[in-house]
Amino acid sequence: MGLLDRWRRGSPAPDTTDPAPRRAAVRRRRRRPEAAGIAGEAALRETLREDPNDERAFATLAETVRTRAAEGHDATAPTSDEARRAADNAVWALAEELAQSPRAWRPLLELGRLSLTDDREGALRRLGIAAERDASGRALAEALAILREAGMPNDALGLGVGHWRPREHDVEAGRHLVAAAIDSGRLGEARRHLKALAEHPDQGRVAPLRAELEEAISRADKARH
Repeated sequence: MGLLDRWRRGSPAPDTTDPAPRRAAVRRRRRRPEAAGIAGEAALRETLREDPNDERAFATLAETVRTRAAEGHDATAPTSDEARRAADNAVWALAEELAQSPRAWRPLLELGRLSLTDDREGALRRLGIAAERDASGRALAEALAILREAGMPNDALGLGVGHWRPREHDVEAGRHLVAAAIDSGRLGEARRHLKALAEHPDQGRVAPLRAELEEAISRADKARH
């Protein structure tokens, strides 16, 4: 069948060109997703250099290095203990690098979370430094949440009492502090912290939170008797 017949039928003509350039083009196309990933990672790192507490950028980059470390360590068993340790070590290295900024508190929260099991005192110290670096109280709220989720309400209570400023901090810090007192069975202390929330200037946010926490204290009190 001639070239004209192939053109009419829509069939491609035989390719008589050197295959080497084609192979190179294919390789370039295959590398593009990887190159785009590298470019995206560089952009995330630049964002975090400007703001080491950017929640979305930090979470995305942490997941990127975690996945890469797990897959690179043991591609056949990405959920193995060794792969998880490799992933945690990669996130630790990232957070440690970013925590060098005196403005950084989110990376310190991650370092605290990762070290809770093996280094409780070090973890509490890192969470405390994170709380000190953030005037808004968001870091304190997240630090208290980390400790509560780890089943450490007494430590959360100690951290909160040492750092909480009810007039200045985000109401979530107060919520977690009251909840930590409830979790610890210290209901009198929970009521005192709840009362202190009246000092917060945004009573529109405090009002529904107060109702929620009063109910939680009441349930805990009834469960005792």
